[in-house]
Amino acid sequence: MAHVLVIGASKGIGLETVKAALAAGHRVRAFARSAADIAVSDPGLERFSGDALKAGDVAASLDGIDVVVQALGVPASKLLGPVSLFSEATNLLVPAMERAGIRRIVAVTGFGTGDSRAAIGLLQRVPFRLVFGRAYDDKDAQEMRIRRSTLDWTFVRPGVLTPGTATGRYKVLSEPKSWRNGLIARADVAHFIVGEIDRPAHVKRAVVLVG
Repeated sequence: MAHVLVIGASKGIGLETVKAALAAGHRVRAFARSAADIAVSDPGLERFSGDALKAGDVAASLDGIDVVVQALGVPASKLLGPVSLFSEATNLLVPAMERAGIRRIVAVTGFGTGDSRAAIGLLQRVPFRLVFGRAYDDKDAQEMRIRRSTLDWTFVRPGVLTPGTATGRYKVLSEPKSWRNGLIARADVAHFIVGEIDRPAHVKRAVVLVG
């Protein structure tokens, strides 16, 4: 079993990944500024209160870790302003992982990031840019920094996220010609991530996930 660091563990895909990784028998260090409030009870869980934009916190969180899951998010209220969280946090995390000798990272970005942007339908492109443009420009920088590293990375690009329990019935689109948007439960994204921890099948590849 792996010792997994989940960055952005207090909500969304990060929290679902914490739950799924614990259920799979992994030890989990849940990194978030509000880690103390994570309402999960498990002997394999360690809550780590820290700031992903503070180098000291990031370095300390990596002690003894085998795999890093980067699942950062920004509130919807901040999407229309400048966004730099993803790139700034990654610029700290990548060299810290390289110094610590930790190679494996699973980074959650999103459909529309990097080379998947070309797969966005014509009718969706204008509203996508208006609402998500700044955030996804920063996610582009996030992915590029990881690509330039020595790490064994996987980019997880989910479609439109929904609540609900994991179904296990989702599509992993690994070929660019198959990429498309669609709905997927956050819990199913977490299910895929834990599968990549158990049996890495998409190292140095990007995948789009849809239901």
